[in-house]
Formats: sequence, structure tokens, C-alpha cells
Amino acid sequence: MSRRLADLALGALGIVLSLGAWQVIGAWQLAGLTWPPLTDVLAFLVDPSHRSLLGRALAATLASVAWGYGVGMAAGLGLAALAQLLPSTRPGADRLAAFVHAIPAIALAPLFIVLLSREATPAAVAALGVFFVTYVATTAAFEDVTAGHRDLLAALGAGRWRRFSLLAVPAAVPAVVTGAKLAVPAALIGSILGEWFGAPRGLGVLMVAAMQNFQISLLWAVVLLASALSLLLFRAGAVLERAAYGRFR
Repeated sequence: MSRRLADLALGALGIVLSLGAWQVIGAWQLAGLTWPPLTDVLAFLVDPSHRSLLGRALAATLASVAWGYGVGMAAGLGLAALAQLLPSTRPGADRLAAFVHAIPAIALAPLFIVLLSREATPAAVAALGVFFVTYVATTAAFEDVTAGHRDLLAALGAGRWRRFSLLAVPAAVPAVVTGAKLAVPAALIGSILGEWFGAPRGLGVLMVAAMQNFQISLLWAVVLLASALSLLLFRAGAVLERAAYGRFR
């Protein structure tokens, strides 16, 4: 418990120092007019006249993140399970995941607009990052299963599917949950990037509009909102991670 409290205290201290540095840099204009004080950004966020605009954008981004996260997780888990059940497909699955990850999302976004729609592009870009993180974490977890345990179940008459469901899946749960936690920022960044390509609404749309119209307070308000959202979702993933390690390790 004391170690956990110490980690929380250090994390809180880091956030406080970062916010303090933000305020000092903005108040003294050490980075010019493009870096406003934190107090100005917070005032913009709490202004009642801006709540509707920011609320609609946040809801749209969260919807894209949810869809992209779900699709990416399903694809990553499915391909990893296929590679585990059919070892002959593992090299091809690894190459496929590496190839998809190597293509810049900014190059795939126009293709998604043509094949899907502008509304679906943010979720599709988010799914790419989630897919790779999930696949790598899951395949690595499956490899951690010892040969002795596999041989024992095989000697007891368990087939490939039984060994997979009774041994590989439970052993992989902690690492999969860790991968799911790490995939949260990837989903959020991918969704915001995908919104830059003509999505009707979202935090990414507000970023582009703010940059084009030199609305510095709006730009930094969106950045702060996206950062806070990422931290909250990552923290929720950390809670699930501790529960998974407590149950399966």
C-alpha cells in the first residue's frame, strides 16, 4: 500500500510541476504568443458558452475511440489466436501486423475516406494502432506458456483447442490487459488524427479550426482536454491491469 501511495504521490507531483511550468512559460511569454498561460486555457474550458461546442466534439471523439478500440482489439486478439492455434500461419500473421503498422496512418486515411466514409475514418485509424499493440502483447503472452505445461496437458489427452482454452488463454490475460491499457492512447491519437481528414466533428476538427483561425486558447483547451481524457482512460486500464495480475498471476 505504501508503495502504491508513493507512486501516486510522484505521479501527482509530476503533473503539478508540468502544469506549473506551463503557467510560467505562458505568463512570461517565454514561447511567444502561441503558448498561453494555463489559467487562460482553464478559463476557456469552464466558460459556459463553450461547453456545447467542446461537449459535442468530445462525444464524437469518444464514439470514434470506442469503435476503433473495439475493432482493433477484436482484430488483434483474433489474429493472435489464429497464429497460436495454427502455428503455420504465425510467420504470415507477424508480417501482416508489421506491414500494417509500418504504413503511416496519414497515408491510409485518404483510402479509408474512399472505402468507408469521412465519419468512419477516425475509428478506422484508431483501430490500426490498437490492432498492432494488441497483437504483439497477445502473441508474446502466448509464448510465455512453458513447454512443460503444454506437454502435461497433451499427455492427459487435451487437444490443441483444449490446451489453448485451458492454458494459453488464462496465462495470457495479464499481458493482454496490459496491451489493452497501452492501446488506449493509440486509439485516442488515431481518432484525433483521423478527424483531421474532413470528419464533421470531434476534437481533431476543433484543433484544425483553431490552428487555421489562430484561436490559441481553443487549441490549447482541446489539447488539455485530450490529454486529461487519455490519462483518465489509461488510469482505468491500470486498475484493470492490477486486478488481472492479482487474479491470474
